[in-house]
Amino acid sequence: MKPGISRTLAILAAIVLGALVPQAHAGAWLVRWLVIGMLFVVFLQTRLTRESLHRSHAVLLVANFAIGAVAWGVGWLVGGREVALAAFFCGITPTATAAPVITSFLGGRVSYVVAAFMLSNLIVAALLPAMLPVVLGRATPDAFAEVTRSVGGLVFAPLALAWIVRRLHPDAALWPKRLGNVTFGAWVSAIFLITANASEFLRHQSALPRTVILEVAVVSLAICVVNFTLGRLIGGRNYAAEASQSLGQKNTTFTIYLAMTYANPLVALGPTFYVLWHNLWNSWQLHRHHRQAAPPG
Repeated sequence: MKPGISRTLAILAAIVLGALVPQAHAGAWLVRWLVIGMLFVVFLQTRLTRESLHRSHAVLLVANFAIGAVAWGVGWLVGGREVALAAFFCGITPTATAAPVITSFLGGRVSYVVAAFMLSNLIVAALLPAMLPVVLGRATPDAFAEVTRSVGGLVFAPLALAWIVRRLHPDAALWPKRLGNVTFGAWVSAIFLITANASEFLRHQSALPRTVILEVAVVSLAICVVNFTLGRLIGGRNYAAEASQSLGQKNTTFTIYLAMTYANPLVALGPTFYVLWHNLWNSWQLHRHHRQAAPPG
């Protein structure tokens, strides 16, 4: 079986299996460590320099906040406060921790996505505590500490460790190429656990109106399509794939946690559905990439 097809099937299998085995949600705590491990490997081969920054990064940041605000307004029109909040948490979510990993699988410029990842997570984390009271309609005094703790552990710990290891052992920069299959396996495992966690949640929410759940699912799908499409336009000819991934693949674990903490499980369904949509798109991208890269015959 060709690598592209096998990887696509692995992603789809992880989603289906996670939906069918909700009991695996007990291992959802492993997702954080899987992400940290993947980022550590990515950071070993990536150095964030001034050359990594591009003017389109600023446009991506503006788009990230604009989509969050517009999604909130559209959500109000579609289904009221709960749908609006679900849409907001989908739109405002920064670049996913696994986005540089997927970009490396697609043969893109990892340094561009790492820069987008760092900028979006840091700036969203800095400004989100000021935005939450507005969209929630109440004060959230402990939001800054919670957001800082969440981003700091996920981002700076593997970044610092990778820098130390690379300084002590320069050949460590070659490890990512050797660990490509291990990194992909970690990503598939994370998808399985996140899907199982979402499946477990939905099975215990029989009291939720089906129409509201459908509205949240459709709105999150629309935001996902807008993100990937707008990102490609912002990236232009040179960074289309990288910018699309930076804006489209979201750090949903981060906003699922915030939605559960400051809103309610129904609102958390927004970024939870987004997990399904962006991973289905990623599976198609991997399949298409390997099909195009395969030699004729």
